[in-house]
Amino acid sequence: MTFQLLDQHAGSPEGGPRSEIDRLAYAKDIVRAESAALLQVADRLDGPFLSAVDLLLSCPGRVCVTGTGKSADVGQKIAGTLNSTGTRAYVLDATRAVHGDLGMIHHNDVVIALSHSGESDEIVRLIPSLKQMAFALIALTSQPQSTLARQADVAVVLGPLAEVCPLGLAPSTSTTAMIAVGDALAFVLMRLRDFTHEDFARFHPAGSLGRKLLKVEAVMRHGAALRVAACRSTVRAVFAQGPQLGRRTGAVMLVDDAGTLCGLFTDSDLARLFETRRDEALDRPIAEVMTPQPHTVALGTRLDDAVEIMKRRKISELPVIDAAGRPVGLLDITDLIGLIPKEDADHWTRVA
Repeated sequence: MTFQLLDQHAGSPEGGPRSEIDRLAYAKDIVRAESAALLQVADRLDGPFLSAVDLLLSCPGRVCVTGTGKSADVGQKIAGTLNSTGTRAYVLDATRAVHGDLGMIHHNDVVIALSHSGESDEIVRLIPSLKQMAFALIALTSQPQSTLARQADVAVVLGPLAEVCPLGLAPSTSTTAMIAVGDALAFVLMRLRDFTHEDFARFHPAGSLGRKLLKVEAVMRHGAALRVAACRSTVRAVFAQGPQLGRRTGAVMLVDDAGTLCGLFTDSDLARLFETRRDEALDRPIAEVMTPQPHTVALGTRLDDAVEIMKRRKISELPVIDAAGRPVGLLDITDLIGLIPKEDADHWTRVA
């Protein structure tokens, strides 16, 4: 199929600039042409696509995505999508591969080779090695009779595609179609693997996306990293406890005789005792100077919700409790830097 973009958008006969309206109309034509190409490619997906899915699903190693030029850039995106959705993948630039990087390939790996023409010199030179070294070779190409398509174990053929570049040369429609089919492969595999929101969050721990999906268990301090003491102990006894393992936190979680969280005492609270010369309080039960019934979150709380509580309450530590009210973790603002927006981090730095 060829795409005829409107001639009046390409430029005036005199070679002068067109109006803003003409340029916008031309841009819209380009997007519509690529969209029409994607609809055609969708209709062309058939048995070989399912065979490719089966090969990738049963792959005993990793998925190697290779290409050259713009196809290599597309491969980077496809490999990234596969990695983030439960299918381990890596990129092998075909140009570098013929100069030694073929050593990256393991005999358990499935290779996806990208080439619009199926005749790219670097890819064609690689085919014998890929067939010998890899578990299987999948071609993603537009030409069913190309060298790559004929020699691959499975060929996913996009079919004829006209580039929407005004010269018909720069990869555009073909790379868009490759990305779309790469997404289709990744997301079909994702569903077949029963990949969950929690799985996705484990691979995206940073930024707003990770924060929305992660649960507090993924980042909270726990076990020996916690400072927990009985609320009937004296302040001096609590702070005379043995050295803490791991990174020091600025809060002690206090529990009653049943082990239920009943208070929180921070380093700032201790500093205030010294500042106000309340030395006698050091040998009194810490329950008298702790913050009783502190804000808490339960196990299973989304990290985004916990961060919002800390921001709204202007607190730097947030205990995590189990169903019985026992402390099992602690969110410390210093552990969340990098998982929260910079403006929030700057705010906590000022108030902490």
